[in-house]
Amino acid sequence: MAENEDLYAAQSSEPDTVTEITPKSEDFSRWYIDIVRRAELGDYTPVRGCMVIRPYGYALWENSRDRLDARLKATGHQNAYFPMFIPESLLKKEAEHVEGFAPEVAWVTHGGDEPLEERLAVRPTSEAIICSLYSKWVKSWRDLPLLINQWANIVRWEKVTKFFLRTLEFLWQEGHTVHATEQEAEEETLRILEIYRDFMESDLAIPVITGLKSESEKFAGALRTYTLEAMMGDGRALQAGTSHNLGQNFAKAFNIRFEDQDQQLKYAWTTSWGVTTRLMGALIMAHGDDKGLMLPPKVAPYQVVIVPIPGKHFTESVLPAARSLQDMLTAEGFRVHLDAREEYTPGWKYNEWELRGVPVRAEIGPRDVGKGQAVLVRRDNREKAFVPLDQIPDEVRALLDSLQQSMYDRAKQFMGDQTRQVSDYETFGEIMSGPRGFIEAGWCGDSDCENTIQEETRATIRCLPSGREAPAGSCVRCDNPAKHLAIFAKAY
Repeated sequence: MAENEDLYAAQSSEPDTVTEITPKSEDFSRWYIDIVRRAELGDYTPVRGCMVIRPYGYALWENSRDRLDARLKATGHQNAYFPMFIPESLLKKEAEHVEGFAPEVAWVTHGGDEPLEERLAVRPTSEAIICSLYSKWVKSWRDLPLLINQWANIVRWEKVTKFFLRTLEFLWQEGHTVHATEQEAEEETLRILEIYRDFMESDLAIPVITGLKSESEKFAGALRTYTLEAMMGDGRALQAGTSHNLGQNFAKAFNIRFEDQDQQLKYAWTTSWGVTTRLMGALIMAHGDDKGLMLPPKVAPYQVVIVPIPGKHFTESVLPAARSLQDMLTAEGFRVHLDAREEYTPGWKYNEWELRGVPVRAEIGPRDVGKGQAVLVRRDNREKAFVPLDQIPDEVRALLDSLQQSMYDRAKQFMGDQTRQVSDYETFGEIMSGPRGFIEAGWCGDSDCENTIQEETRATIRCLPSGREAPAGSCVRCDNPAKHLAIFAKAY
């Protein structure tokens, strides 16, 4: 599928089933779509730009969601749920915010056959509806900080869509917090950024660069936006998550005020932050190979798949041994699947579960039963180990830990190899028209210069990386002194 081809538009030319995976080096976009469909992560629907997340893909999302949710709760955040319909008058209260989202808003104009007195927006994000309620809930400094998160669906009327990465409806979490001071709001914004970074690197095995968005790239209505930028296997960037310090913009628009300890009535400081199901797309593009998915053990739907090998006494000995192994591993807390289907050969099953990215495969046949062992195979490097059955749980645990780390290390190495320091604009253009990747370069801070770079190369400033000083010399595009070090890339 071409980069600018819409999900729904592509459906008419797609076969009902995918039998072969296009090589990654031949057509990265086609490879990505083939994996989504062949591994049964998602599929097309009759609704333009919308996808269905199939059970295997949803299990991947659930595991990721639950691990992030635990982190948020451990830092004092509570989950709630807010309406998906937002009155137009509320959405318009913060002018910069509504202007930023106006082209993507879907509107409800009728209830049944009756026209509504006021249009309702289907939430593109929830600042407006949530802040309108916070204005009722926050009265005193004792009510702060208010730390609420919700897991919800979002609708944005995108012109161009692609599985997981950009769809009209998607799933996400969005946190919305209220604080007494700017410092506390900034600390919250950066705390969430660090939670996201740790989750992405430790659980998803995806290295990220954190930093500040430029003024033109920040969230509409925010004081500051921080981002996490990941590199995909084709050298393009993916914005993996954002954390926004909203300042007092929304507090003033929605009258969120509190009586402070000095008995003065003050406007609060708010934040918002979120990650979405596009992280499922990131997992595919950051780790997959020509065999299919490669899933980090911490979030994989199945961590181990057991394939019993047919032969003599299969029903009497091999299958019971495979089930016993499944019970043993399940009791140890592993997510295990036993593929006992008789209509498929072991070789077919090996390819199928490699396609689905299961981290470890356990093979057990008549000879293995006789020797009291099983064969363990890693998904990443396909190394085999013959392991006594009573040692399987410890060996599986060690393999999963090793595989999780090696996946991160491989992705980190790739990102490092595809990151270049550039000081002249000609080289900048050559990289963006060729191998792509991240470019570290000086930027003068002028938005016109930023826009010119995007128009001429299609590269955008992904972030101003945290803790990095501006390089000596001039901006990569003009002769003005560099005020910032910027990370440039073409992005999804």
